[in-house]
Amino acid sequence: MGTQFEATVDIDRPIDEVFAFLADGTNDPKFSPRVQRIDKEPQGPTAVGTVFRSTVKDAGMTTRREFEITELVTPSRIRWAERSRNLVTAAEGGYDLEPAPGGGTRVRIHNRLEGHGLGKLLLPLAGGAARKDAPAFGQRIKKAVEAS
Repeated sequence: MGTQFEATVDIDRPIDEVFAFLADGTNDPKFSPRVQRIDKEPQGPTAVGTVFRSTVKDAGMTTRREFEITELVTPSRIRWAERSRNLVTAAEGGYDLEPAPGGGTRVRIHNRLEGHGLGKLLLPLAGGAARKDAPAFGQRIKKAVEAS
């Protein structure tokens, strides 16, 4: 049980380019201001089992996050699961990519958040904030990919 949010955005870049940018999770700070640092393990191309460890700041609190790539289908599908145990986590999430009408790439971003311990009480607030920010998050991804 959790709360889900999603957004869809059209990016003026070829699908292979958008997929490569998003699969390289070390690009996350370029569109997510909450990510202060991110490291990838192992180094090299992203694959199922690749882990991204990040330091993020949410609502004034700094936490450490760990995400594992659970599915990677070039160039259309990326899935991850958060392995860290913070108050609120992204239990699962991903990107779905497809050619956009008129060119470029349509990306659907989605995450399912879960609360743990006291985080169960915070989940409605965190989910509401995530849903409210989802369209802007999609636009930040668009801007970052198109600028790369």
